[in-house]
Amino acid sequence: MRFVVIGGGPAGVRAASTAARLGAEVVLVERDVIGGAANLWDCIPSKAIISTGALVSRARRAELLGLGPLTPEVDLDALTRRVQEVSGRLALSMTQQLESQGVRIARATARMTGPHRVELDPGGDVTEVLDADAVLLATGSSPRVPDWAAVDGERVLTTRQAYPPPVIPENLVVIGSGVTGVEFVHMFRSLGSAVTLIVSRQQVLPAKDPEVAAALEADFLARGVKLCIGARAVGIDRPDGGVAVRCDDGRVICGSHALICIGSVPGSEGLGLDRAGVIVNDGGYVPVNHHCQTNVAHIYAAGDLAGRLPLASVAAVQGHKVAEHVMGLHTREHRHLDYDKAASAIFTEPEIADVGLAEAEAFALGRKIRVTKVPYAANARALIDGDSRGFVKLVSDPATGIVLGGSIVGAHAAELVSIIALAVTANLRVIDLAESLFVHPTLAEALAEAAE
Repeated sequence: MRFVVIGGGPAGVRAASTAARLGAEVVLVERDVIGGAANLWDCIPSKAIISTGALVSRARRAELLGLGPLTPEVDLDALTRRVQEVSGRLALSMTQQLESQGVRIARATARMTGPHRVELDPGGDVTEVLDADAVLLATGSSPRVPDWAAVDGERVLTTRQAYPPPVIPENLVVIGSGVTGVEFVHMFRSLGSAVTLIVSRQQVLPAKDPEVAAALEADFLARGVKLCIGARAVGIDRPDGGVAVRCDDGRVICGSHALICIGSVPGSEGLGLDRAGVIVNDGGYVPVNHHCQTNVAHIYAAGDLAGRLPLASVAAVQGHKVAEHVMGLHTREHRHLDYDKAASAIFTEPEIADVGLAEAEAFALGRKIRVTKVPYAANARALIDGDSRGFVKLVSDPATGIVLGGSIVGAHAAELVSIIALAVTANLRVIDLAESLFVHPTLAEALAEAAE
């Protein structure tokens, strides 16, 4: 069984590793770095910079913890080296693991020339053609750049030109208030930039619980972030030494730099999918079934390209499932991925995380639920750490007590939500959380209190 994986991001790496351990001959094709965009541009670099920003913010609150005033300064060169080191170490570790498992890593661009044939172009005159029994398409996505945004990499940036940026912007205008946009607002505000966020809807994070969004908006305002609500950017001008973002309601937002955070486009172009007979929809995504199979049974798609749920964690599990299916382990009934139970997090300050059914979603569906909420201010560890912003909210079935979902706003929300995710996936009841003996004093105790 020769399994060719095109794309070395979370889906591709996990699929290659799993298939190799199960006995397949695996070729992983990646033209940049192992780990893909997650390691090179997106998840890991952004969180590394946010981690530095969090330390800066904490230092500025030192007086709350009984210390004298601290005024740390950001060393951009040192920060750049740190980001590159973290990403490089992860990529090297993944590469070594794959090679130790017998995976061949081909540094090339791949395209399909038929249903079972993959052509590799390493960038020279010589190409290689592989015959494949199964193929995984895992080429991810790239930032969407509208026609009106003249990106120059200097004053007008995409997200991939900001890890870290050429300079720390004096006055940054962020266009887009989804997950990526608000993370950049938090990151650059922590590093000392003045920030204006253009919000095209009536709240930041339009897909999230309104109470969660309101908590983040309140914190942004308290930190001096300017919110331009209900305005959609339609153009960017470049006056001397800055930018001027024009909005559809006539407002013009001026700053030193502008950052475009308005979604992504799937990486299906140039893959030769038409020659393989693979269907691509109007948005450029590759439709898949519950096994991540395309319309061509031995060709799979996972990660951002499949258009299901663009999370690195989801992509990795998809890759694992694909490898098992390729190797014949899913010939009988098994548990399919339930995308409605995937936990997600936003690394702002405070952090935001959720999983499962949201309160607003339940009301929209007319579903009866029980909602319980505990503020961080009632938690001993939050008070000890000097950061009592936020809350824990649990959503459960009033008849059975089964945990249906939850939201957390506050420190370490991304870690804590895993407990709720386990409860949702395993159909645990609120009493199972309430009677769990968590360590004291910890933030996790808020989960048990919310379950009571």
